[in-house]
Amino acid sequence: MPDDVKALVAREALALVDKAGVRREVSFKETGHTPRRMRNVTRHEIGERGTVIPRLYESQELRDVLGAIAGERILPCPYVPEQFVITVLERNGDTHGWHWDDYSYALVWVIECPPLEEGGFVQCVPGTTWNKENPQINRALVNNPIYSMELKPGDLYLMRTDTTLHRVHEIRSGRRTIINMAYASAADADKDITHETMDSLWSEGEC
Repeated sequence: MPDDVKALVAREALALVDKAGVRREVSFKETGHTPRRMRNVTRHEIGERGTVIPRLYESQELRDVLGAIAGERILPCPYVPEQFVITVLERNGDTHGWHWDDYSYALVWVIECPPLEEGGFVQCVPGTTWNKENPQINRALVNNPIYSMELKPGDLYLMRTDTTLHRVHEIRSGRRTIINMAYASAADADKDITHETMDSLWSEGEC
């Protein structure tokens, strides 16, 4: 991604956090009561107040590049509230705890990130499945290797999120700001997808 585009995206994301960020501290039984401690900006607020992020999400050229990486066609997420969101970890102990996503892919733009020693890195367990009635996250962690990845401001990564258990490690200091853009695969159309965690995490108002 060109540096000038990254700069535009970062400027818009940080402005949106200041204007429309809402503090959340919740947990979900569907992910074994793993915590979400963060500030976030909803897709609705980004769409109302932003221009760069929505235009990038709608870019067919960007989806074509992602499809070449993924080896399959990348589609806009059909569940509008999940299409693009901003999350900020900013307090000691803030985390986006272990979870899977409803749809196949996420493109994550790292706007701000503390040094590795202060947390905020990504951990993931690929090749896992989400049973919302019985998530068994600890079993997945014990039975599979956990991969950890250091990130820095300006990084982007594409993750297969419906079959990869993942989390953001707790931060101790500093601030971690990201934009998450969710995308679907053709196979998602055949799934019975519900949105309990998304509806709770991204609801209007403070939690």
